[in-house]
Amino acid sequence: MHMVVCLKQVLDPEIPARDFRIDRGRREALRGSAALVTNIFCENALEMALQVAEREPGTTITAVSVGPASVEDTLRKALALKATRAVHVRVDGAVHTAPADMARMLAAAIRRVDAADLVMLGRESADWGFGQTGALVAEELALPFVGFVDRVERPDGGGPALLLRRQTDAGWERLAATPPVVVTVTNDERNVPRIPKTRDVMMSYRQAITTWTPADLGLSPPTSASQTAVEVVELSIPARDVQCEMMTGNTIDEKVDGFARRVLEIVRAGS
Repeated sequence: MHMVVCLKQVLDPEIPARDFRIDRGRREALRGSAALVTNIFCENALEMALQVAEREPGTTITAVSVGPASVEDTLRKALALKATRAVHVRVDGAVHTAPADMARMLAAAIRRVDAADLVMLGRESADWGFGQTGALVAEELALPFVGFVDRVERPDGGGPALLLRRQTDAGWERLAATPPVVVTVTNDERNVPRIPKTRDVMMSYRQAITTWTPADLGLSPPTSASQTAVEVVELSIPARDVQCEMMTGNTIDEKVDGFARRVLEIVRAGS
């Protein structure tokens, strides 16, 4: 079986909002204001693919990512975790890439690699969180799509079908799918990303990464906000107005009484 896992590099979502910087002209977060990491849901997808490969000898995994030169770090990590091959669609200096544009480039890259039995993406990205790219990739490839998958297994009797478990608001659904199929992966206790070994990280830098441009794929990337399917109108960092008052008094009782009176004043002013 051949699996393709699509990976996205994002600004680390765990840092405080105050550490982000906004490029107001481009209306996107300024790179360099935070560390770049692999989107966590994409890592869940890669972990699931690795587990399938461990159960099925001979399985190959191709990691695909779209973005600037820094994306190589994400692909090197995938190779360190034993992905078979890495493909980088190099896009430099692009504005925020809408899901439809991203799906078009991913699908074009997937068509150029060996025929994929299973295409896996994270359920959404940690930066914009649209959660649309997986379904749009399936549409581009004319393949069936299943979202919010947290397990991929084979039937007890074997065979070509895949058993997919997906999360829903009401619980879980179990589906049988005949490859090829596109899925988006959500987090589960069984697909927590593993940490690569130091030796494997070093060895990954000896492996070649296939690099294509959109032109190599017969595409032209959007070069301005007006050419994208979705335009960001405004982007800002949430601001919180924090005020602090110190309660004065000679004793604890006086301070508590002052605190109680101030709370009442705030409640009455708000009502």
